[in-house]
Amino acid sequence: MSQLLITGGAGFIGSHTCLVLLEAGHRLVVLDDFSNSSPEALRRVQELAGPLAGPRLQLIEGDLRSPADLAQAFAAAPIEAVVHFAGLKAVGESVADPLRYWDVNLSGSRALLAAMVQVGCRTIVFSSSATLYGSPESVPIAETARVAPVNPYGYSKAAVEQMLADVCASEPGWRVARLRYFNPVGAHPSGRIGEDPGGIPNNLFPFLSQVAVGRRPSLQVFGSDWPTADGTGVRDYIHVMDLADGHRAALEVLMAEPPQLLTLNLGSGRGQSVLEVVAAFERACGSPVPYDLVPRRPGDVAATVADPSLAERRLAWRTQRDLEAICRDGWAWQSANPQGYGPRGD
Repeated sequence: MSQLLITGGAGFIGSHTCLVLLEAGHRLVVLDDFSNSSPEALRRVQELAGPLAGPRLQLIEGDLRSPADLAQAFAAAPIEAVVHFAGLKAVGESVADPLRYWDVNLSGSRALLAAMVQVGCRTIVFSSSATLYGSPESVPIAETARVAPVNPYGYSKAAVEQMLADVCASEPGWRVARLRYFNPVGAHPSGRIGEDPGGIPNNLFPFLSQVAVGRRPSLQVFGSDWPTADGTGVRDYIHVMDLADGHRAALEVLMAEPPQLLTLNLGSGRGQSVLEVVAAFERACGSPVPYDLVPRRPGDVAATVADPSLAERRLAWRTQRDLEAICRDGWAWQSANPQGYGPRGD
C-alpha cells in the first residue's frame, strides 16, 4: 500500500478518512495545526484501527502555510500522494472574515503544491465543495454546472480548483482529483469519533446535535421563506463514512490510472430540508429539539443537491447510508461525548 500525507487529518472528515485509509492498508503522515480539531481524534482513530494499523499513522503538528512545517511532513516518509483537507469551511464565518479564508485556504494550498513540486510528488486528492456552484440554475447539480460562488468560502475553493488545473496544465504527470462534496454529517457508528467544531458551530448538524444533548438552548433555522416545500433550505446530506470511502476510492483510481484531472461530485443525490433533518434527529435521540425560525443568513442558497452519477461510473462508488443512519450515528457520537473531545475554551 501507499505512503500518504493527509493535511487536516485530525478534523471531522480527515479523521474518518484516516481510519478508512488505515483499514485499507495505507501508511499515513498527518499534518494538522489543531485550530479546529483535536489530537484525541487521531488517538481514537488508532484505537479503532487496531494494534497492527495504529503504528502506520504519524502525526506532525504544523501549519500548512509554513514551508518549514511542510518540509518536516514530507521528510517524515517518502510521500506518494496527498489527501488535502486542511482549511476553513464555514460559509457565515467566511462572509464575516474573508481575508482569513483567502489566507488559509488559498495560501495554504499554494504552499502545499509548491512543497509537492519540490519533492516530486504529483498526486493529490483535494476536498473541494459544492458551495462553488453558488445558486444553481437547476438541481440536481452535475459537474458541468456553472461555477459561480456566492460567498468567500466558495470563492476560495474555486480558486484552489483553478490553481490545481493550472498546475496540471503546466507539466505532465499530475494526478489530481477535485472532489466537490455536499453536506458531510453523521459520525463513525462506534460513537468514538465525530464532528467537534471549536466554538459555536456554523453548520446545521453539529449545532442540532449539541442542542439535542443540552449543550445549546435551541437551534436557529436560517430562513423559512425559501422556495422549497416547507420553506427551509434543502441540502444533500452525505454520511461522513460514505465521504471517507469516496476519498479512498478517488485516491486508488488516481494511482491506478494514467495522469489526469478528475472532477467529481460526492453526494447522495437526495435533498432534505432543515426541518426534515430536525425531525429525523428527534427520532434518533427520542426527544424534541427546540428550534427558532430566523431570517436568512448571508451567503446561503435555497437548495443544493448532487448529481453523483459520474462518481459512480468513475469510482464505482455511491452512498450506502441514509438520513436515519446519519442521525443515529451522529447521536451515538454526541450522546457519548457531550463535550466532544474535551473542553477547548468554547
